[in-house]
Amino acid sequence: MFRTIVWFGYFWLYLIKIMPEYFKANRLLKEGRIKERDMLVNPKASKWAKDLLKLAGAKVTVIGAENVPVDGAVLFVSNHQGSFDIPLLLGCIDKPKAFVAKIEMVKMPIISTWMKHLNCVFMDRNDLRQSLKVMNDATEYLKQGYSMVIFPEGTRSKGGPMGEFKAGSLRIAVKANVPIVPVTIKGSFKLMEQNGFLIKPAEIEIVISEAIETRDLTKEQLKELNERVHSVILSKQ
Repeated sequence: MFRTIVWFGYFWLYLIKIMPEYFKANRLLKEGRIKERDMLVNPKASKWAKDLLKLAGAKVTVIGAENVPVDGAVLFVSNHQGSFDIPLLLGCIDKPKAFVAKIEMVKMPIISTWMKHLNCVFMDRNDLRQSLKVMNDATEYLKQGYSMVIFPEGTRSKGGPMGEFKAGSLRIAVKANVPIVPVTIKGSFKLMEQNGFLIKPAEIEIVISEAIETRDLTKEQLKELNERVHSVILSKQ
């Protein structure tokens, strides 16, 4: 219980502490100084994520870091076991990234604005028109050179079997002509979901598989893309 209280206390206190940077990021965005905004926001998000993992007692092993392309944007495609998956990917994969997140995240004060500064997009899966617009926005960010993360299962498995991918989830990579980097998260649900709402230490493994090119795919290869990426991620569990 003590660890959980400390964790949530730090969760919000850190955000309060960096409020000056928050306002600076807003100002840089309004002034169109996007690169400066990015250079401010990405390190802050990474540090916050790493601190949250440390306070939670997460012992993280990353396998395959060399498979992350150094240059250019990529679409990270990951399974989704628990609420710590976003901090894990933010803090443990050394490449700036944004997330295709659920629409409910917009309701979280301060956090949602920081996420918007990271170029995260927020999807309402119950609204087809809104979902299509969000996916188009994500495609544009990829084209602009920003890497994105998507959890194609659409919900947390919480330690259960890995779910099927939502149809069309990976098309943004194809439209933007960027590689897909499959990521397998193993054990993140043990940090919280396995314990109800309590946070407890756990060992987590992140396996990064070789990038999959999306340029010049045939119609048959495009049809098989979801299953291909799903199989790669599942094979590392």
